[in-house]
Amino acid sequence: MRRIWDDAVRALGGAPDAGDLMERYAEPHRTYHNAFHVVSVVRDSSALADAFAFTVEERAILALAACAHDVIYDSKPGEDERASAAWARERLAGLQEAHIARVESLVLATTTHSSDDPLAHVLLDADLAILGSQPEHYDRYSQAVRQEYAQYDDATWRAGRAKVLKTLLDREVLFVTEPARQRWDDAARTNLARELQSLA
Repeated sequence: MRRIWDDAVRALGGAPDAGDLMERYAEPHRTYHNAFHVVSVVRDSSALADAFAFTVEERAILALAACAHDVIYDSKPGEDERASAAWARERLAGLQEAHIARVESLVLATTTHSSDDPLAHVLLDADLAILGSQPEHYDRYSQAVRQEYAQYDDATWRAGRAKVLKTLLDREVLFVTEPARQRWDDAARTNLARELQSLA
């Protein structure tokens, strides 16, 4: 991940300074939002980007946002994304303001999973790619997320998780880009419905 970060910063004309990037993603409370997840998002966003005419600079911005999007993670939705965006701004201080602002906006887009930016569409779809994975991979993901919210008792967790799953299933569009829909939509809806039933 550090190589991905450094290469992207260089592509934007900066001097790499990843700071505590690797240490953050190695924190012991992260059972899902860890380096493996981030590298997966980088990989999947890069694969999706192949279908679009993104410039080298845009792909570098996308890679930086993917690396930074969960760098601060304390199971506090909204706060985590804002803190991650601030972390990215600080680490990228040597880049052009336009590049910094776009990375920051992409990270912030993961708060609501909505944006008008085509780069954000790719990032958000890659972030949700796990939903369309093989059932055994999906089950490991859902178990890992449960561990990250271990402070909640089972009843509270089931109610909250069921609400999240139902919200996702009720979306007319789960994945924004056509390549992502083709890759993951059917499997994602099957996995989500299966987990929702298990919580009933």
